[in-house]
Amino acid sequence: MRSKVPIFKKLSTDFTNQLKRVRPYIYREALHMGKIAIQLYSVRDHTSKDFLGTLRKLGEMGYEAVQFAGFFDTPANELKQVMDESGLVAAGSHMPFDSLTGDQLEASLTYNKTIGNDLIICPILPEELRADEGAYYRAAEELNEIGRKCSEAGFTFAYHNHNMEFFDLGNGKRGFDILFEETDREYVKMELDCYWATHAGVDPLQTIKAYDDLVVSLHIKDMTVENGEKRSIEIGKGSLDIGTLWETGESVGVDWYVIEQEQFDGDPLESARENVENLKAKVRK
Repeated sequence: MRSKVPIFKKLSTDFTNQLKRVRPYIYREALHMGKIAIQLYSVRDHTSKDFLGTLRKLGEMGYEAVQFAGFFDTPANELKQVMDESGLVAAGSHMPFDSLTGDQLEASLTYNKTIGNDLIICPILPEELRADEGAYYRAAEELNEIGRKCSEAGFTFAYHNHNMEFFDLGNGKRGFDILFEETDREYVKMELDCYWATHAGVDPLQTIKAYDDLVVSLHIKDMTVENGEKRSIEIGKGSLDIGTLWETGESVGVDWYVIEQEQFDGDPLESARENVENLKAKVRK
């Protein structure tokens, strides 16, 4: 009797190819491949004027996910509807520190749950929690508490760095070290901003390898130097090895690769289009 295995194999292959074509983010989820998103701070000039319209345009460009940097007083149900219509999912929310403490945390989590987001990110510490070594230890305690409450509510909590966390505090210790040595890795994950790490003279590749599966998200933005000043630029035009960053992220199970750009020579939306096209060309050959 002829084996049916080749037929099943063909059916399986056909289904896989269709899934990759029609629902690429579901396919990568099944294989635990990271997904591409955009940090909406990149298009802040547009979101501040037409938040929902900007989301629709990003969906049309081929983005599959967005990472929030404010909600512009948009009702959660209305935002979720536009996300669904645009084929977008949430890749995390950068939430102001105050919104993660006290009575505000519950409201923040309720809103994020409604829009389908389960990754809460502290984007920067208040100045008083990064002023010196002692401040960073206090910050670690605060982040632990926020992370514990997020975990109990079914969320993942992560901290996003800038360059200042990598500065020497005077005794060879860095704020970055304190934050991730003194927090419980069950409660506080890492969103590594590869640009800001590089800006501070730190190798993001080695940082990803050192912290391994603690890294749940990477901010991907390229860097150039103009007139002696470091600045962000469209992916592929700068000095960061984006392809290797992606490969290293995949090796530790990173969930999100979040495109971000802060400085522009033209329209930020056109840069957003160029960034997603260039990133996909680099990593999905």
